[in-house]
Amino acid sequence: MSGVEALELHYERSRRTLIVSFDDGERFELPAEYLRTHSPSAEVRGHGYSEPKLMTGKENVDITAIEPVGSYAVQITFDDGHDSGIYSWAFLYDLGSRMESNVARYRQRLKEAGME
Repeated sequence: MSGVEALELHYERSRRTLIVSFDDGERFELPAEYLRTHSPSAEVRGHGYSEPKLMTGKENVDITAIEPVGSYAVQITFDDGHDSGIYSWAFLYDLGSRMESNVARYRQRLKEAGME
């Protein structure tokens, strides 16, 4: 969804969850682990991978900073040092709308790799 804009972002540190409300009325609660394991960065996405690289050991990752990038995105810094992903509003919206299937696939991939 390319024309969507985030109206509000709020990070609930106690739950390690980023809450994003969009101008179309959608609201998503995105866990830090999910944002980290599905980052738009080259480290996670590679250059043209259709599926994110399998990131492990991120169950307790936390967000230390969220900085605006123009009026279209945010850059998220995680406590494991990762900070190269630019999360556009459209990307966050996509992550929110596909979270159930993305998390199920991630869990399946962990299982297949013997890393449940």
